[in-house]
Amino acid sequence: MDLSRLAPALARSPALARRSRLAGLSFVLKQGGEATTVAAGAAVTVKPGAAPDASFTLVAAPDAWKAYAEALPPVGYQSLVGMQRMGHLKVEGDVLSWGRHMLFIEQLMAAVRPAVPQPAAVPVDAPAFEPIVGRYLRFTFRGKPHRLYVEEAGQGIPLLCLHTAGSDGRQYRAVLNDPEITRRYRVIAFDLPWHGKSSPPAGFESETYSLDTALYVDTVLAVSEALGLDRPVVMGCSIGGRAVLHLALKHGSRFRAAVGLQSATHAEAGADTRLRDLGVLFRPDVHGQEAAAGTVACLVAPSSPQAEKWETLWHYMQGGPAIFMGDLHYYFAEGDLRNTDLSGLDDKCPLYLLTGEYDLSATPQLTADLARATGARHFEVMKGMGHFPMSENPDAFLGYLRPVLERIATA
Repeated sequence: MDLSRLAPALARSPALARRSRLAGLSFVLKQGGEATTVAAGAAVTVKPGAAPDASFTLVAAPDAWKAYAEALPPVGYQSLVGMQRMGHLKVEGDVLSWGRHMLFIEQLMAAVRPAVPQPAAVPVDAPAFEPIVGRYLRFTFRGKPHRLYVEEAGQGIPLLCLHTAGSDGRQYRAVLNDPEITRRYRVIAFDLPWHGKSSPPAGFESETYSLDTALYVDTVLAVSEALGLDRPVVMGCSIGGRAVLHLALKHGSRFRAAVGLQSATHAEAGADTRLRDLGVLFRPDVHGQEAAAGTVACLVAPSSPQAEKWETLWHYMQGGPAIFMGDLHYYFAEGDLRNTDLSGLDDKCPLYLLTGEYDLSATPQLTADLARATGARHFEVMKGMGHFPMSENPDAFLGYLRPVLERIATA
């Protein structure tokens, strides 16, 4: 692993240089019996040995560091948190400090990899509006007035899109903008209450947000009813991919089909759950939303374009306080379907499953198990994609989604 690449990384990125100055910390990298101290500040310095005042130590086997440093790392080695999640890396020392600086260290350490050419930004020929229409929907839900932000485009079969935990409907911009899809589908993406541009209900300041199955299912049904949708196709990713399973089980006849992106009966959890145990996502001395982005960065495929990767993470940086944690209650605990009989689910609602190969949470193996248990009529692993296919690599994702939607439309 070529640590001499770290210092020049600051010169290439003013944002990284500023963050390094503000971080002012040192940490140790261990591989085998060898230790190296990396100190970040006005400059980045690398010295042999373990400094006694280092905040924490990142420990991994030499082979693990070698895999991490590849231009296109194998699954499980795409990030430090990913290695930690898979048991390839241990964090020793001040774990809270690691949580505070996680995203910065991920960005800094990625500099040890050879540069990968990125697609050039395509300039806009002339100012033009996208076909997406965004509006606020006012309706009463569970006895409280709600103001929900909804975006839509196209006409035809309703396609109701559910975003991931802690994010919002912007993740579906490529689907909303795709003329091939919108010729046949009315694509609708909404921000769950408390998320994105949707307001929380009145009195939220005295509540603790916590998502559960009943709340999620009821919200989707209420939005569908308020919009007057007739047997829409429901498509969700991550927690949305779990929700489509609950919707199909409980209310399958109300939907034409369900498309599960990163769907699984449960989520793989690893060593990084220690960060959640510390409450690092909701502490007054931690930027919770940057920490949220740091915890999910490991789920993005290393082959995803940088612009789309960072836009995906930006959505996480903008979330409300502790909303990501509230969603994870459903994803990791309450919404677990391992003890539920899923046989015949596809008969209740046709089920189509697409999963990115680099997802460490709803892994391809977990989705394959789900496909067998439910009798899903389609399951496919999306090469070179991670947990957020529709936003981290939208062009490649559309190539997988269009044939699925064609099958549903002509069924």
